[in-house]
Amino acid sequence: MEKFCLAKINSSSHPECKSKEDAVMKTQKLQKQLYDLLYLMFAHNKQSLLIILQGIDTAGKDGTVRHIFSAANPQGINVFSFKQPTPEESKHDFLWRCHRHTPESGLTTIFNRSYYEEVITTMVHPHLLEVQHLPDSMLKRKDFFQRRYDRINEFEKLLSQKGTVVVKFFLHISKDEQRIRIEKRLKNRNKNWKFSMSDVKEREHWDEYGIAFERMLSHTNTKESPWIVIPADIKWYRDFIVSKTLVNVLKKMKMEFPKVEIK
Repeated sequence: MEKFCLAKINSSSHPECKSKEDAVMKTQKLQKQLYDLLYLMFAHNKQSLLIILQGIDTAGKDGTVRHIFSAANPQGINVFSFKQPTPEESKHDFLWRCHRHTPESGLTTIFNRSYYEEVITTMVHPHLLEVQHLPDSMLKRKDFFQRRYDRINEFEKLLSQKGTVVVKFFLHISKDEQRIRIEKRLKNRNKNWKFSMSDVKEREHWDEYGIAFERMLSHTNTKESPWIVIPADIKWYRDFIVSKTLVNVLKKMKMEFPKVEIK
């Protein structure tokens, strides 16, 4: 098991791009390739792509969604944002609400947050487990979260055996950058709607989230579905790494356009 230490990763670094201009130019070229590859996957219709975005509040998940969408045909891509589980969702297993939204063959799906909240937010706030109708014997197990990591790994392996490639991005930002982004939401009228007092309150648990993130990354970084930790303080570098990663993943899928039989 590879252990992740987020403190050792510089969230504002951009080693593969000299400047913003350099990143933008490279990203534009990658996006053209991404559009063609996603179109090819849609036509090939034997594989699919599940993109998972995780990160602390204000990490840039919404911005990443917009970036990916700008290089895709809207007909072949779906986005699902997972908030607090509904009463119905809480009565099912923790993977149920996400499993039914995984992509069918040929399509791309983006999860803005995902089942990983069930080993992140619930670890930081254990009381959230109380509404999930779990047997006491399960809740009291010392290996409760380890069992969830195992189920997640098995689930992603199941998806891969159907032809779904799971690409997982963790958007890594610093505490100072989060503060700056929260302040911008307050000052900018166009961003006021995104501000939530819960974001401010959750900052009190910054260190606890860091521990939960590192455990999650370490236990669910598998050969089939590895994690890509992106230094995300700088948005143009985040977009470059996302584009580059997706292009590389799609190129490895060995897809081709269906051959039409002419009689």
